[in-house]
Parts: sequence; C-alpha cells; structure tokens
Amino acid sequence: MNLHVIQTGYFKLDGGAMFGVVPKSIWQRTNPADDNNLCSWAMRCLLVEDGNRLVLIDTGVGDKQSEKFFSYYYLHGEESLMSSLKKAGFGPEEVTDVILTHLHFDHCRGAVKRIGEEKYTPAFPNARYWSNADHWNWAENPNPRERASFLQENFKPLESNDQLKFLNPGQESPFNKISVLYMDGHTEKQMLPKIQYKGRTLVFAADLIPSVGHIPLAYVMGYDVRPLITMKEKDEFLKEAARNNYILYFEHDPVNECCTVKETERGIRVHETFPLKDLI
Repeated sequence: MNLHVIQTGYFKLDGGAMFGVVPKSIWQRTNPADDNNLCSWAMRCLLVEDGNRLVLIDTGVGDKQSEKFFSYYYLHGEESLMSSLKKAGFGPEEVTDVILTHLHFDHCRGAVKRIGEEKYTPAFPNARYWSNADHWNWAENPNPRERASFLQENFKPLESNDQLKFLNPGQESPFNKISVLYMDGHTEKQMLPKIQYKGRTLVFAADLIPSVGHIPLAYVMGYDVRPLITMKEKDEFLKEAARNNYILYFEHDPVNECCTVKETERGIRVHETFPLKDLI
C-alpha cells in the first residue's frame, strides 16, 4: 500500500465560525486571522494505492461554481485536485473508488465536473463513489442550517450515472485495509476512513477534527449541527487514538498533515506533528 497527499488548494473561512464558542484571543494563537477575521484552511485529500485499487478520499472544492460563489471563499494556492493526481503519477480514469466523507461542498465538489450549460458528469469516469444512505438522504433534503453547503449538482450526477454506492453502518467494508467510522455531530453520518498502514492506524479526520487547533474538546466548529454530540464523539475518539497511537490525518489544517495525540492533565493534546512522507 502507498499513500499520497493530494493537495487541492486553500480557502478562507471566518475564524469565529471555525472555533465556535472559543474566544479569538485563544484560537488565533494556532490559526491567525487576516483583517477580515478570515483564516486560511487546506483542502487536503488522500490517495490510497492498494493493489489494483486506487482510492481517493474526498475531492476538494473543484472549479465548476461561479466566480461570485468562489469570491466568498478566497480560493488560493497553486495546487488543484487534478494537478496533484498527476504529480502522484495518476490520471482521473485510473481512480477506482472515491470515498466522500460527507457532501458539503468543500469535500465533494471536485467529484463532479461541468460538461456544458447545467450539464454535469462524474470527474472520475471509472470510479465507484461511496457515501451512505442516511447521509445521502440528509443532503438531498437539507435543513436550513446546511442548505448552502449541500449543492445538488455536486453529488446528484453520481446517482444518475449509476456510479453511486452506499457503505452503511454495520456493513462489511468493501476495502481490504480501510474501514469507516461514522460521526453525527458535524452532519448526519459523516464517514471517517480508518486505514491500516505499515502496522499503524491512520484516521482521515475530516470535519470531526479539522486541524491541530481543534483537538481540545471545547474547540468545536459553529458549523456543526449537533455540537454536544461532536464533543462526545471527539472525547471517545481521541482517547482511543491516544491509547492506540493512531495517526490523525488533517484535511483542513493549513500547516500540519498528521499528528499523534497523548493524554495530559488538561485532556488529550498533540504529541507530535509530522508530514505524511515521514511514514512512507
């Protein structure tokens, strides 16, 4: 098995929204904001090369929305989904599976490409796209809080092209060394891939723990639909991660790709941060 970091660029979000009730005087120590109170965040995906399967986890923000839409998020950086895949030595037609942790636009928009006015098609023509039934139904019928994040053109074409597959809780994983953890705090049934790699366990933390700065228990995003559930899920997961020396892989941390955690008198905290290449 080989793992490849797939950088898809950066965007900006309000720091207060990203850290919820935590005061700016505290969170800005790890994530400094600009004059508009916006912080930069990565959209870091992961490519898993395992035998005859090439599995992409999340797809970033893509490029098919309007200039006005993108202006709200200040996209920046030189890298894109397709350029990073090419750098890793692969083309879109070689991807066999795409695991979408959830269907918020910054995680799934690159899954679909525009082919004409109001016409869309899957960006990976030979891939199976994996979600789960509960989350898919949640995204198809969005609540007012998440409606702006669930854009139907980002995921409905997967269904109409018969490339959509569901991996539901309790179901056996179709992958050899990838299982899935399900989390309900950020959104309904967010999927966190758990990868067995070189005798270690690596967890793609997605939006349960977007960055190193979100490891303390109370650091919960204002975007989460069930923040108290997030805190419970984080508490249980981080204790397990500390006991078993899990590697956390961060999708949104603008600096740190991976870390391990440890138990301290103040709760679970960062132990070591490092790039993924240090494991390879």
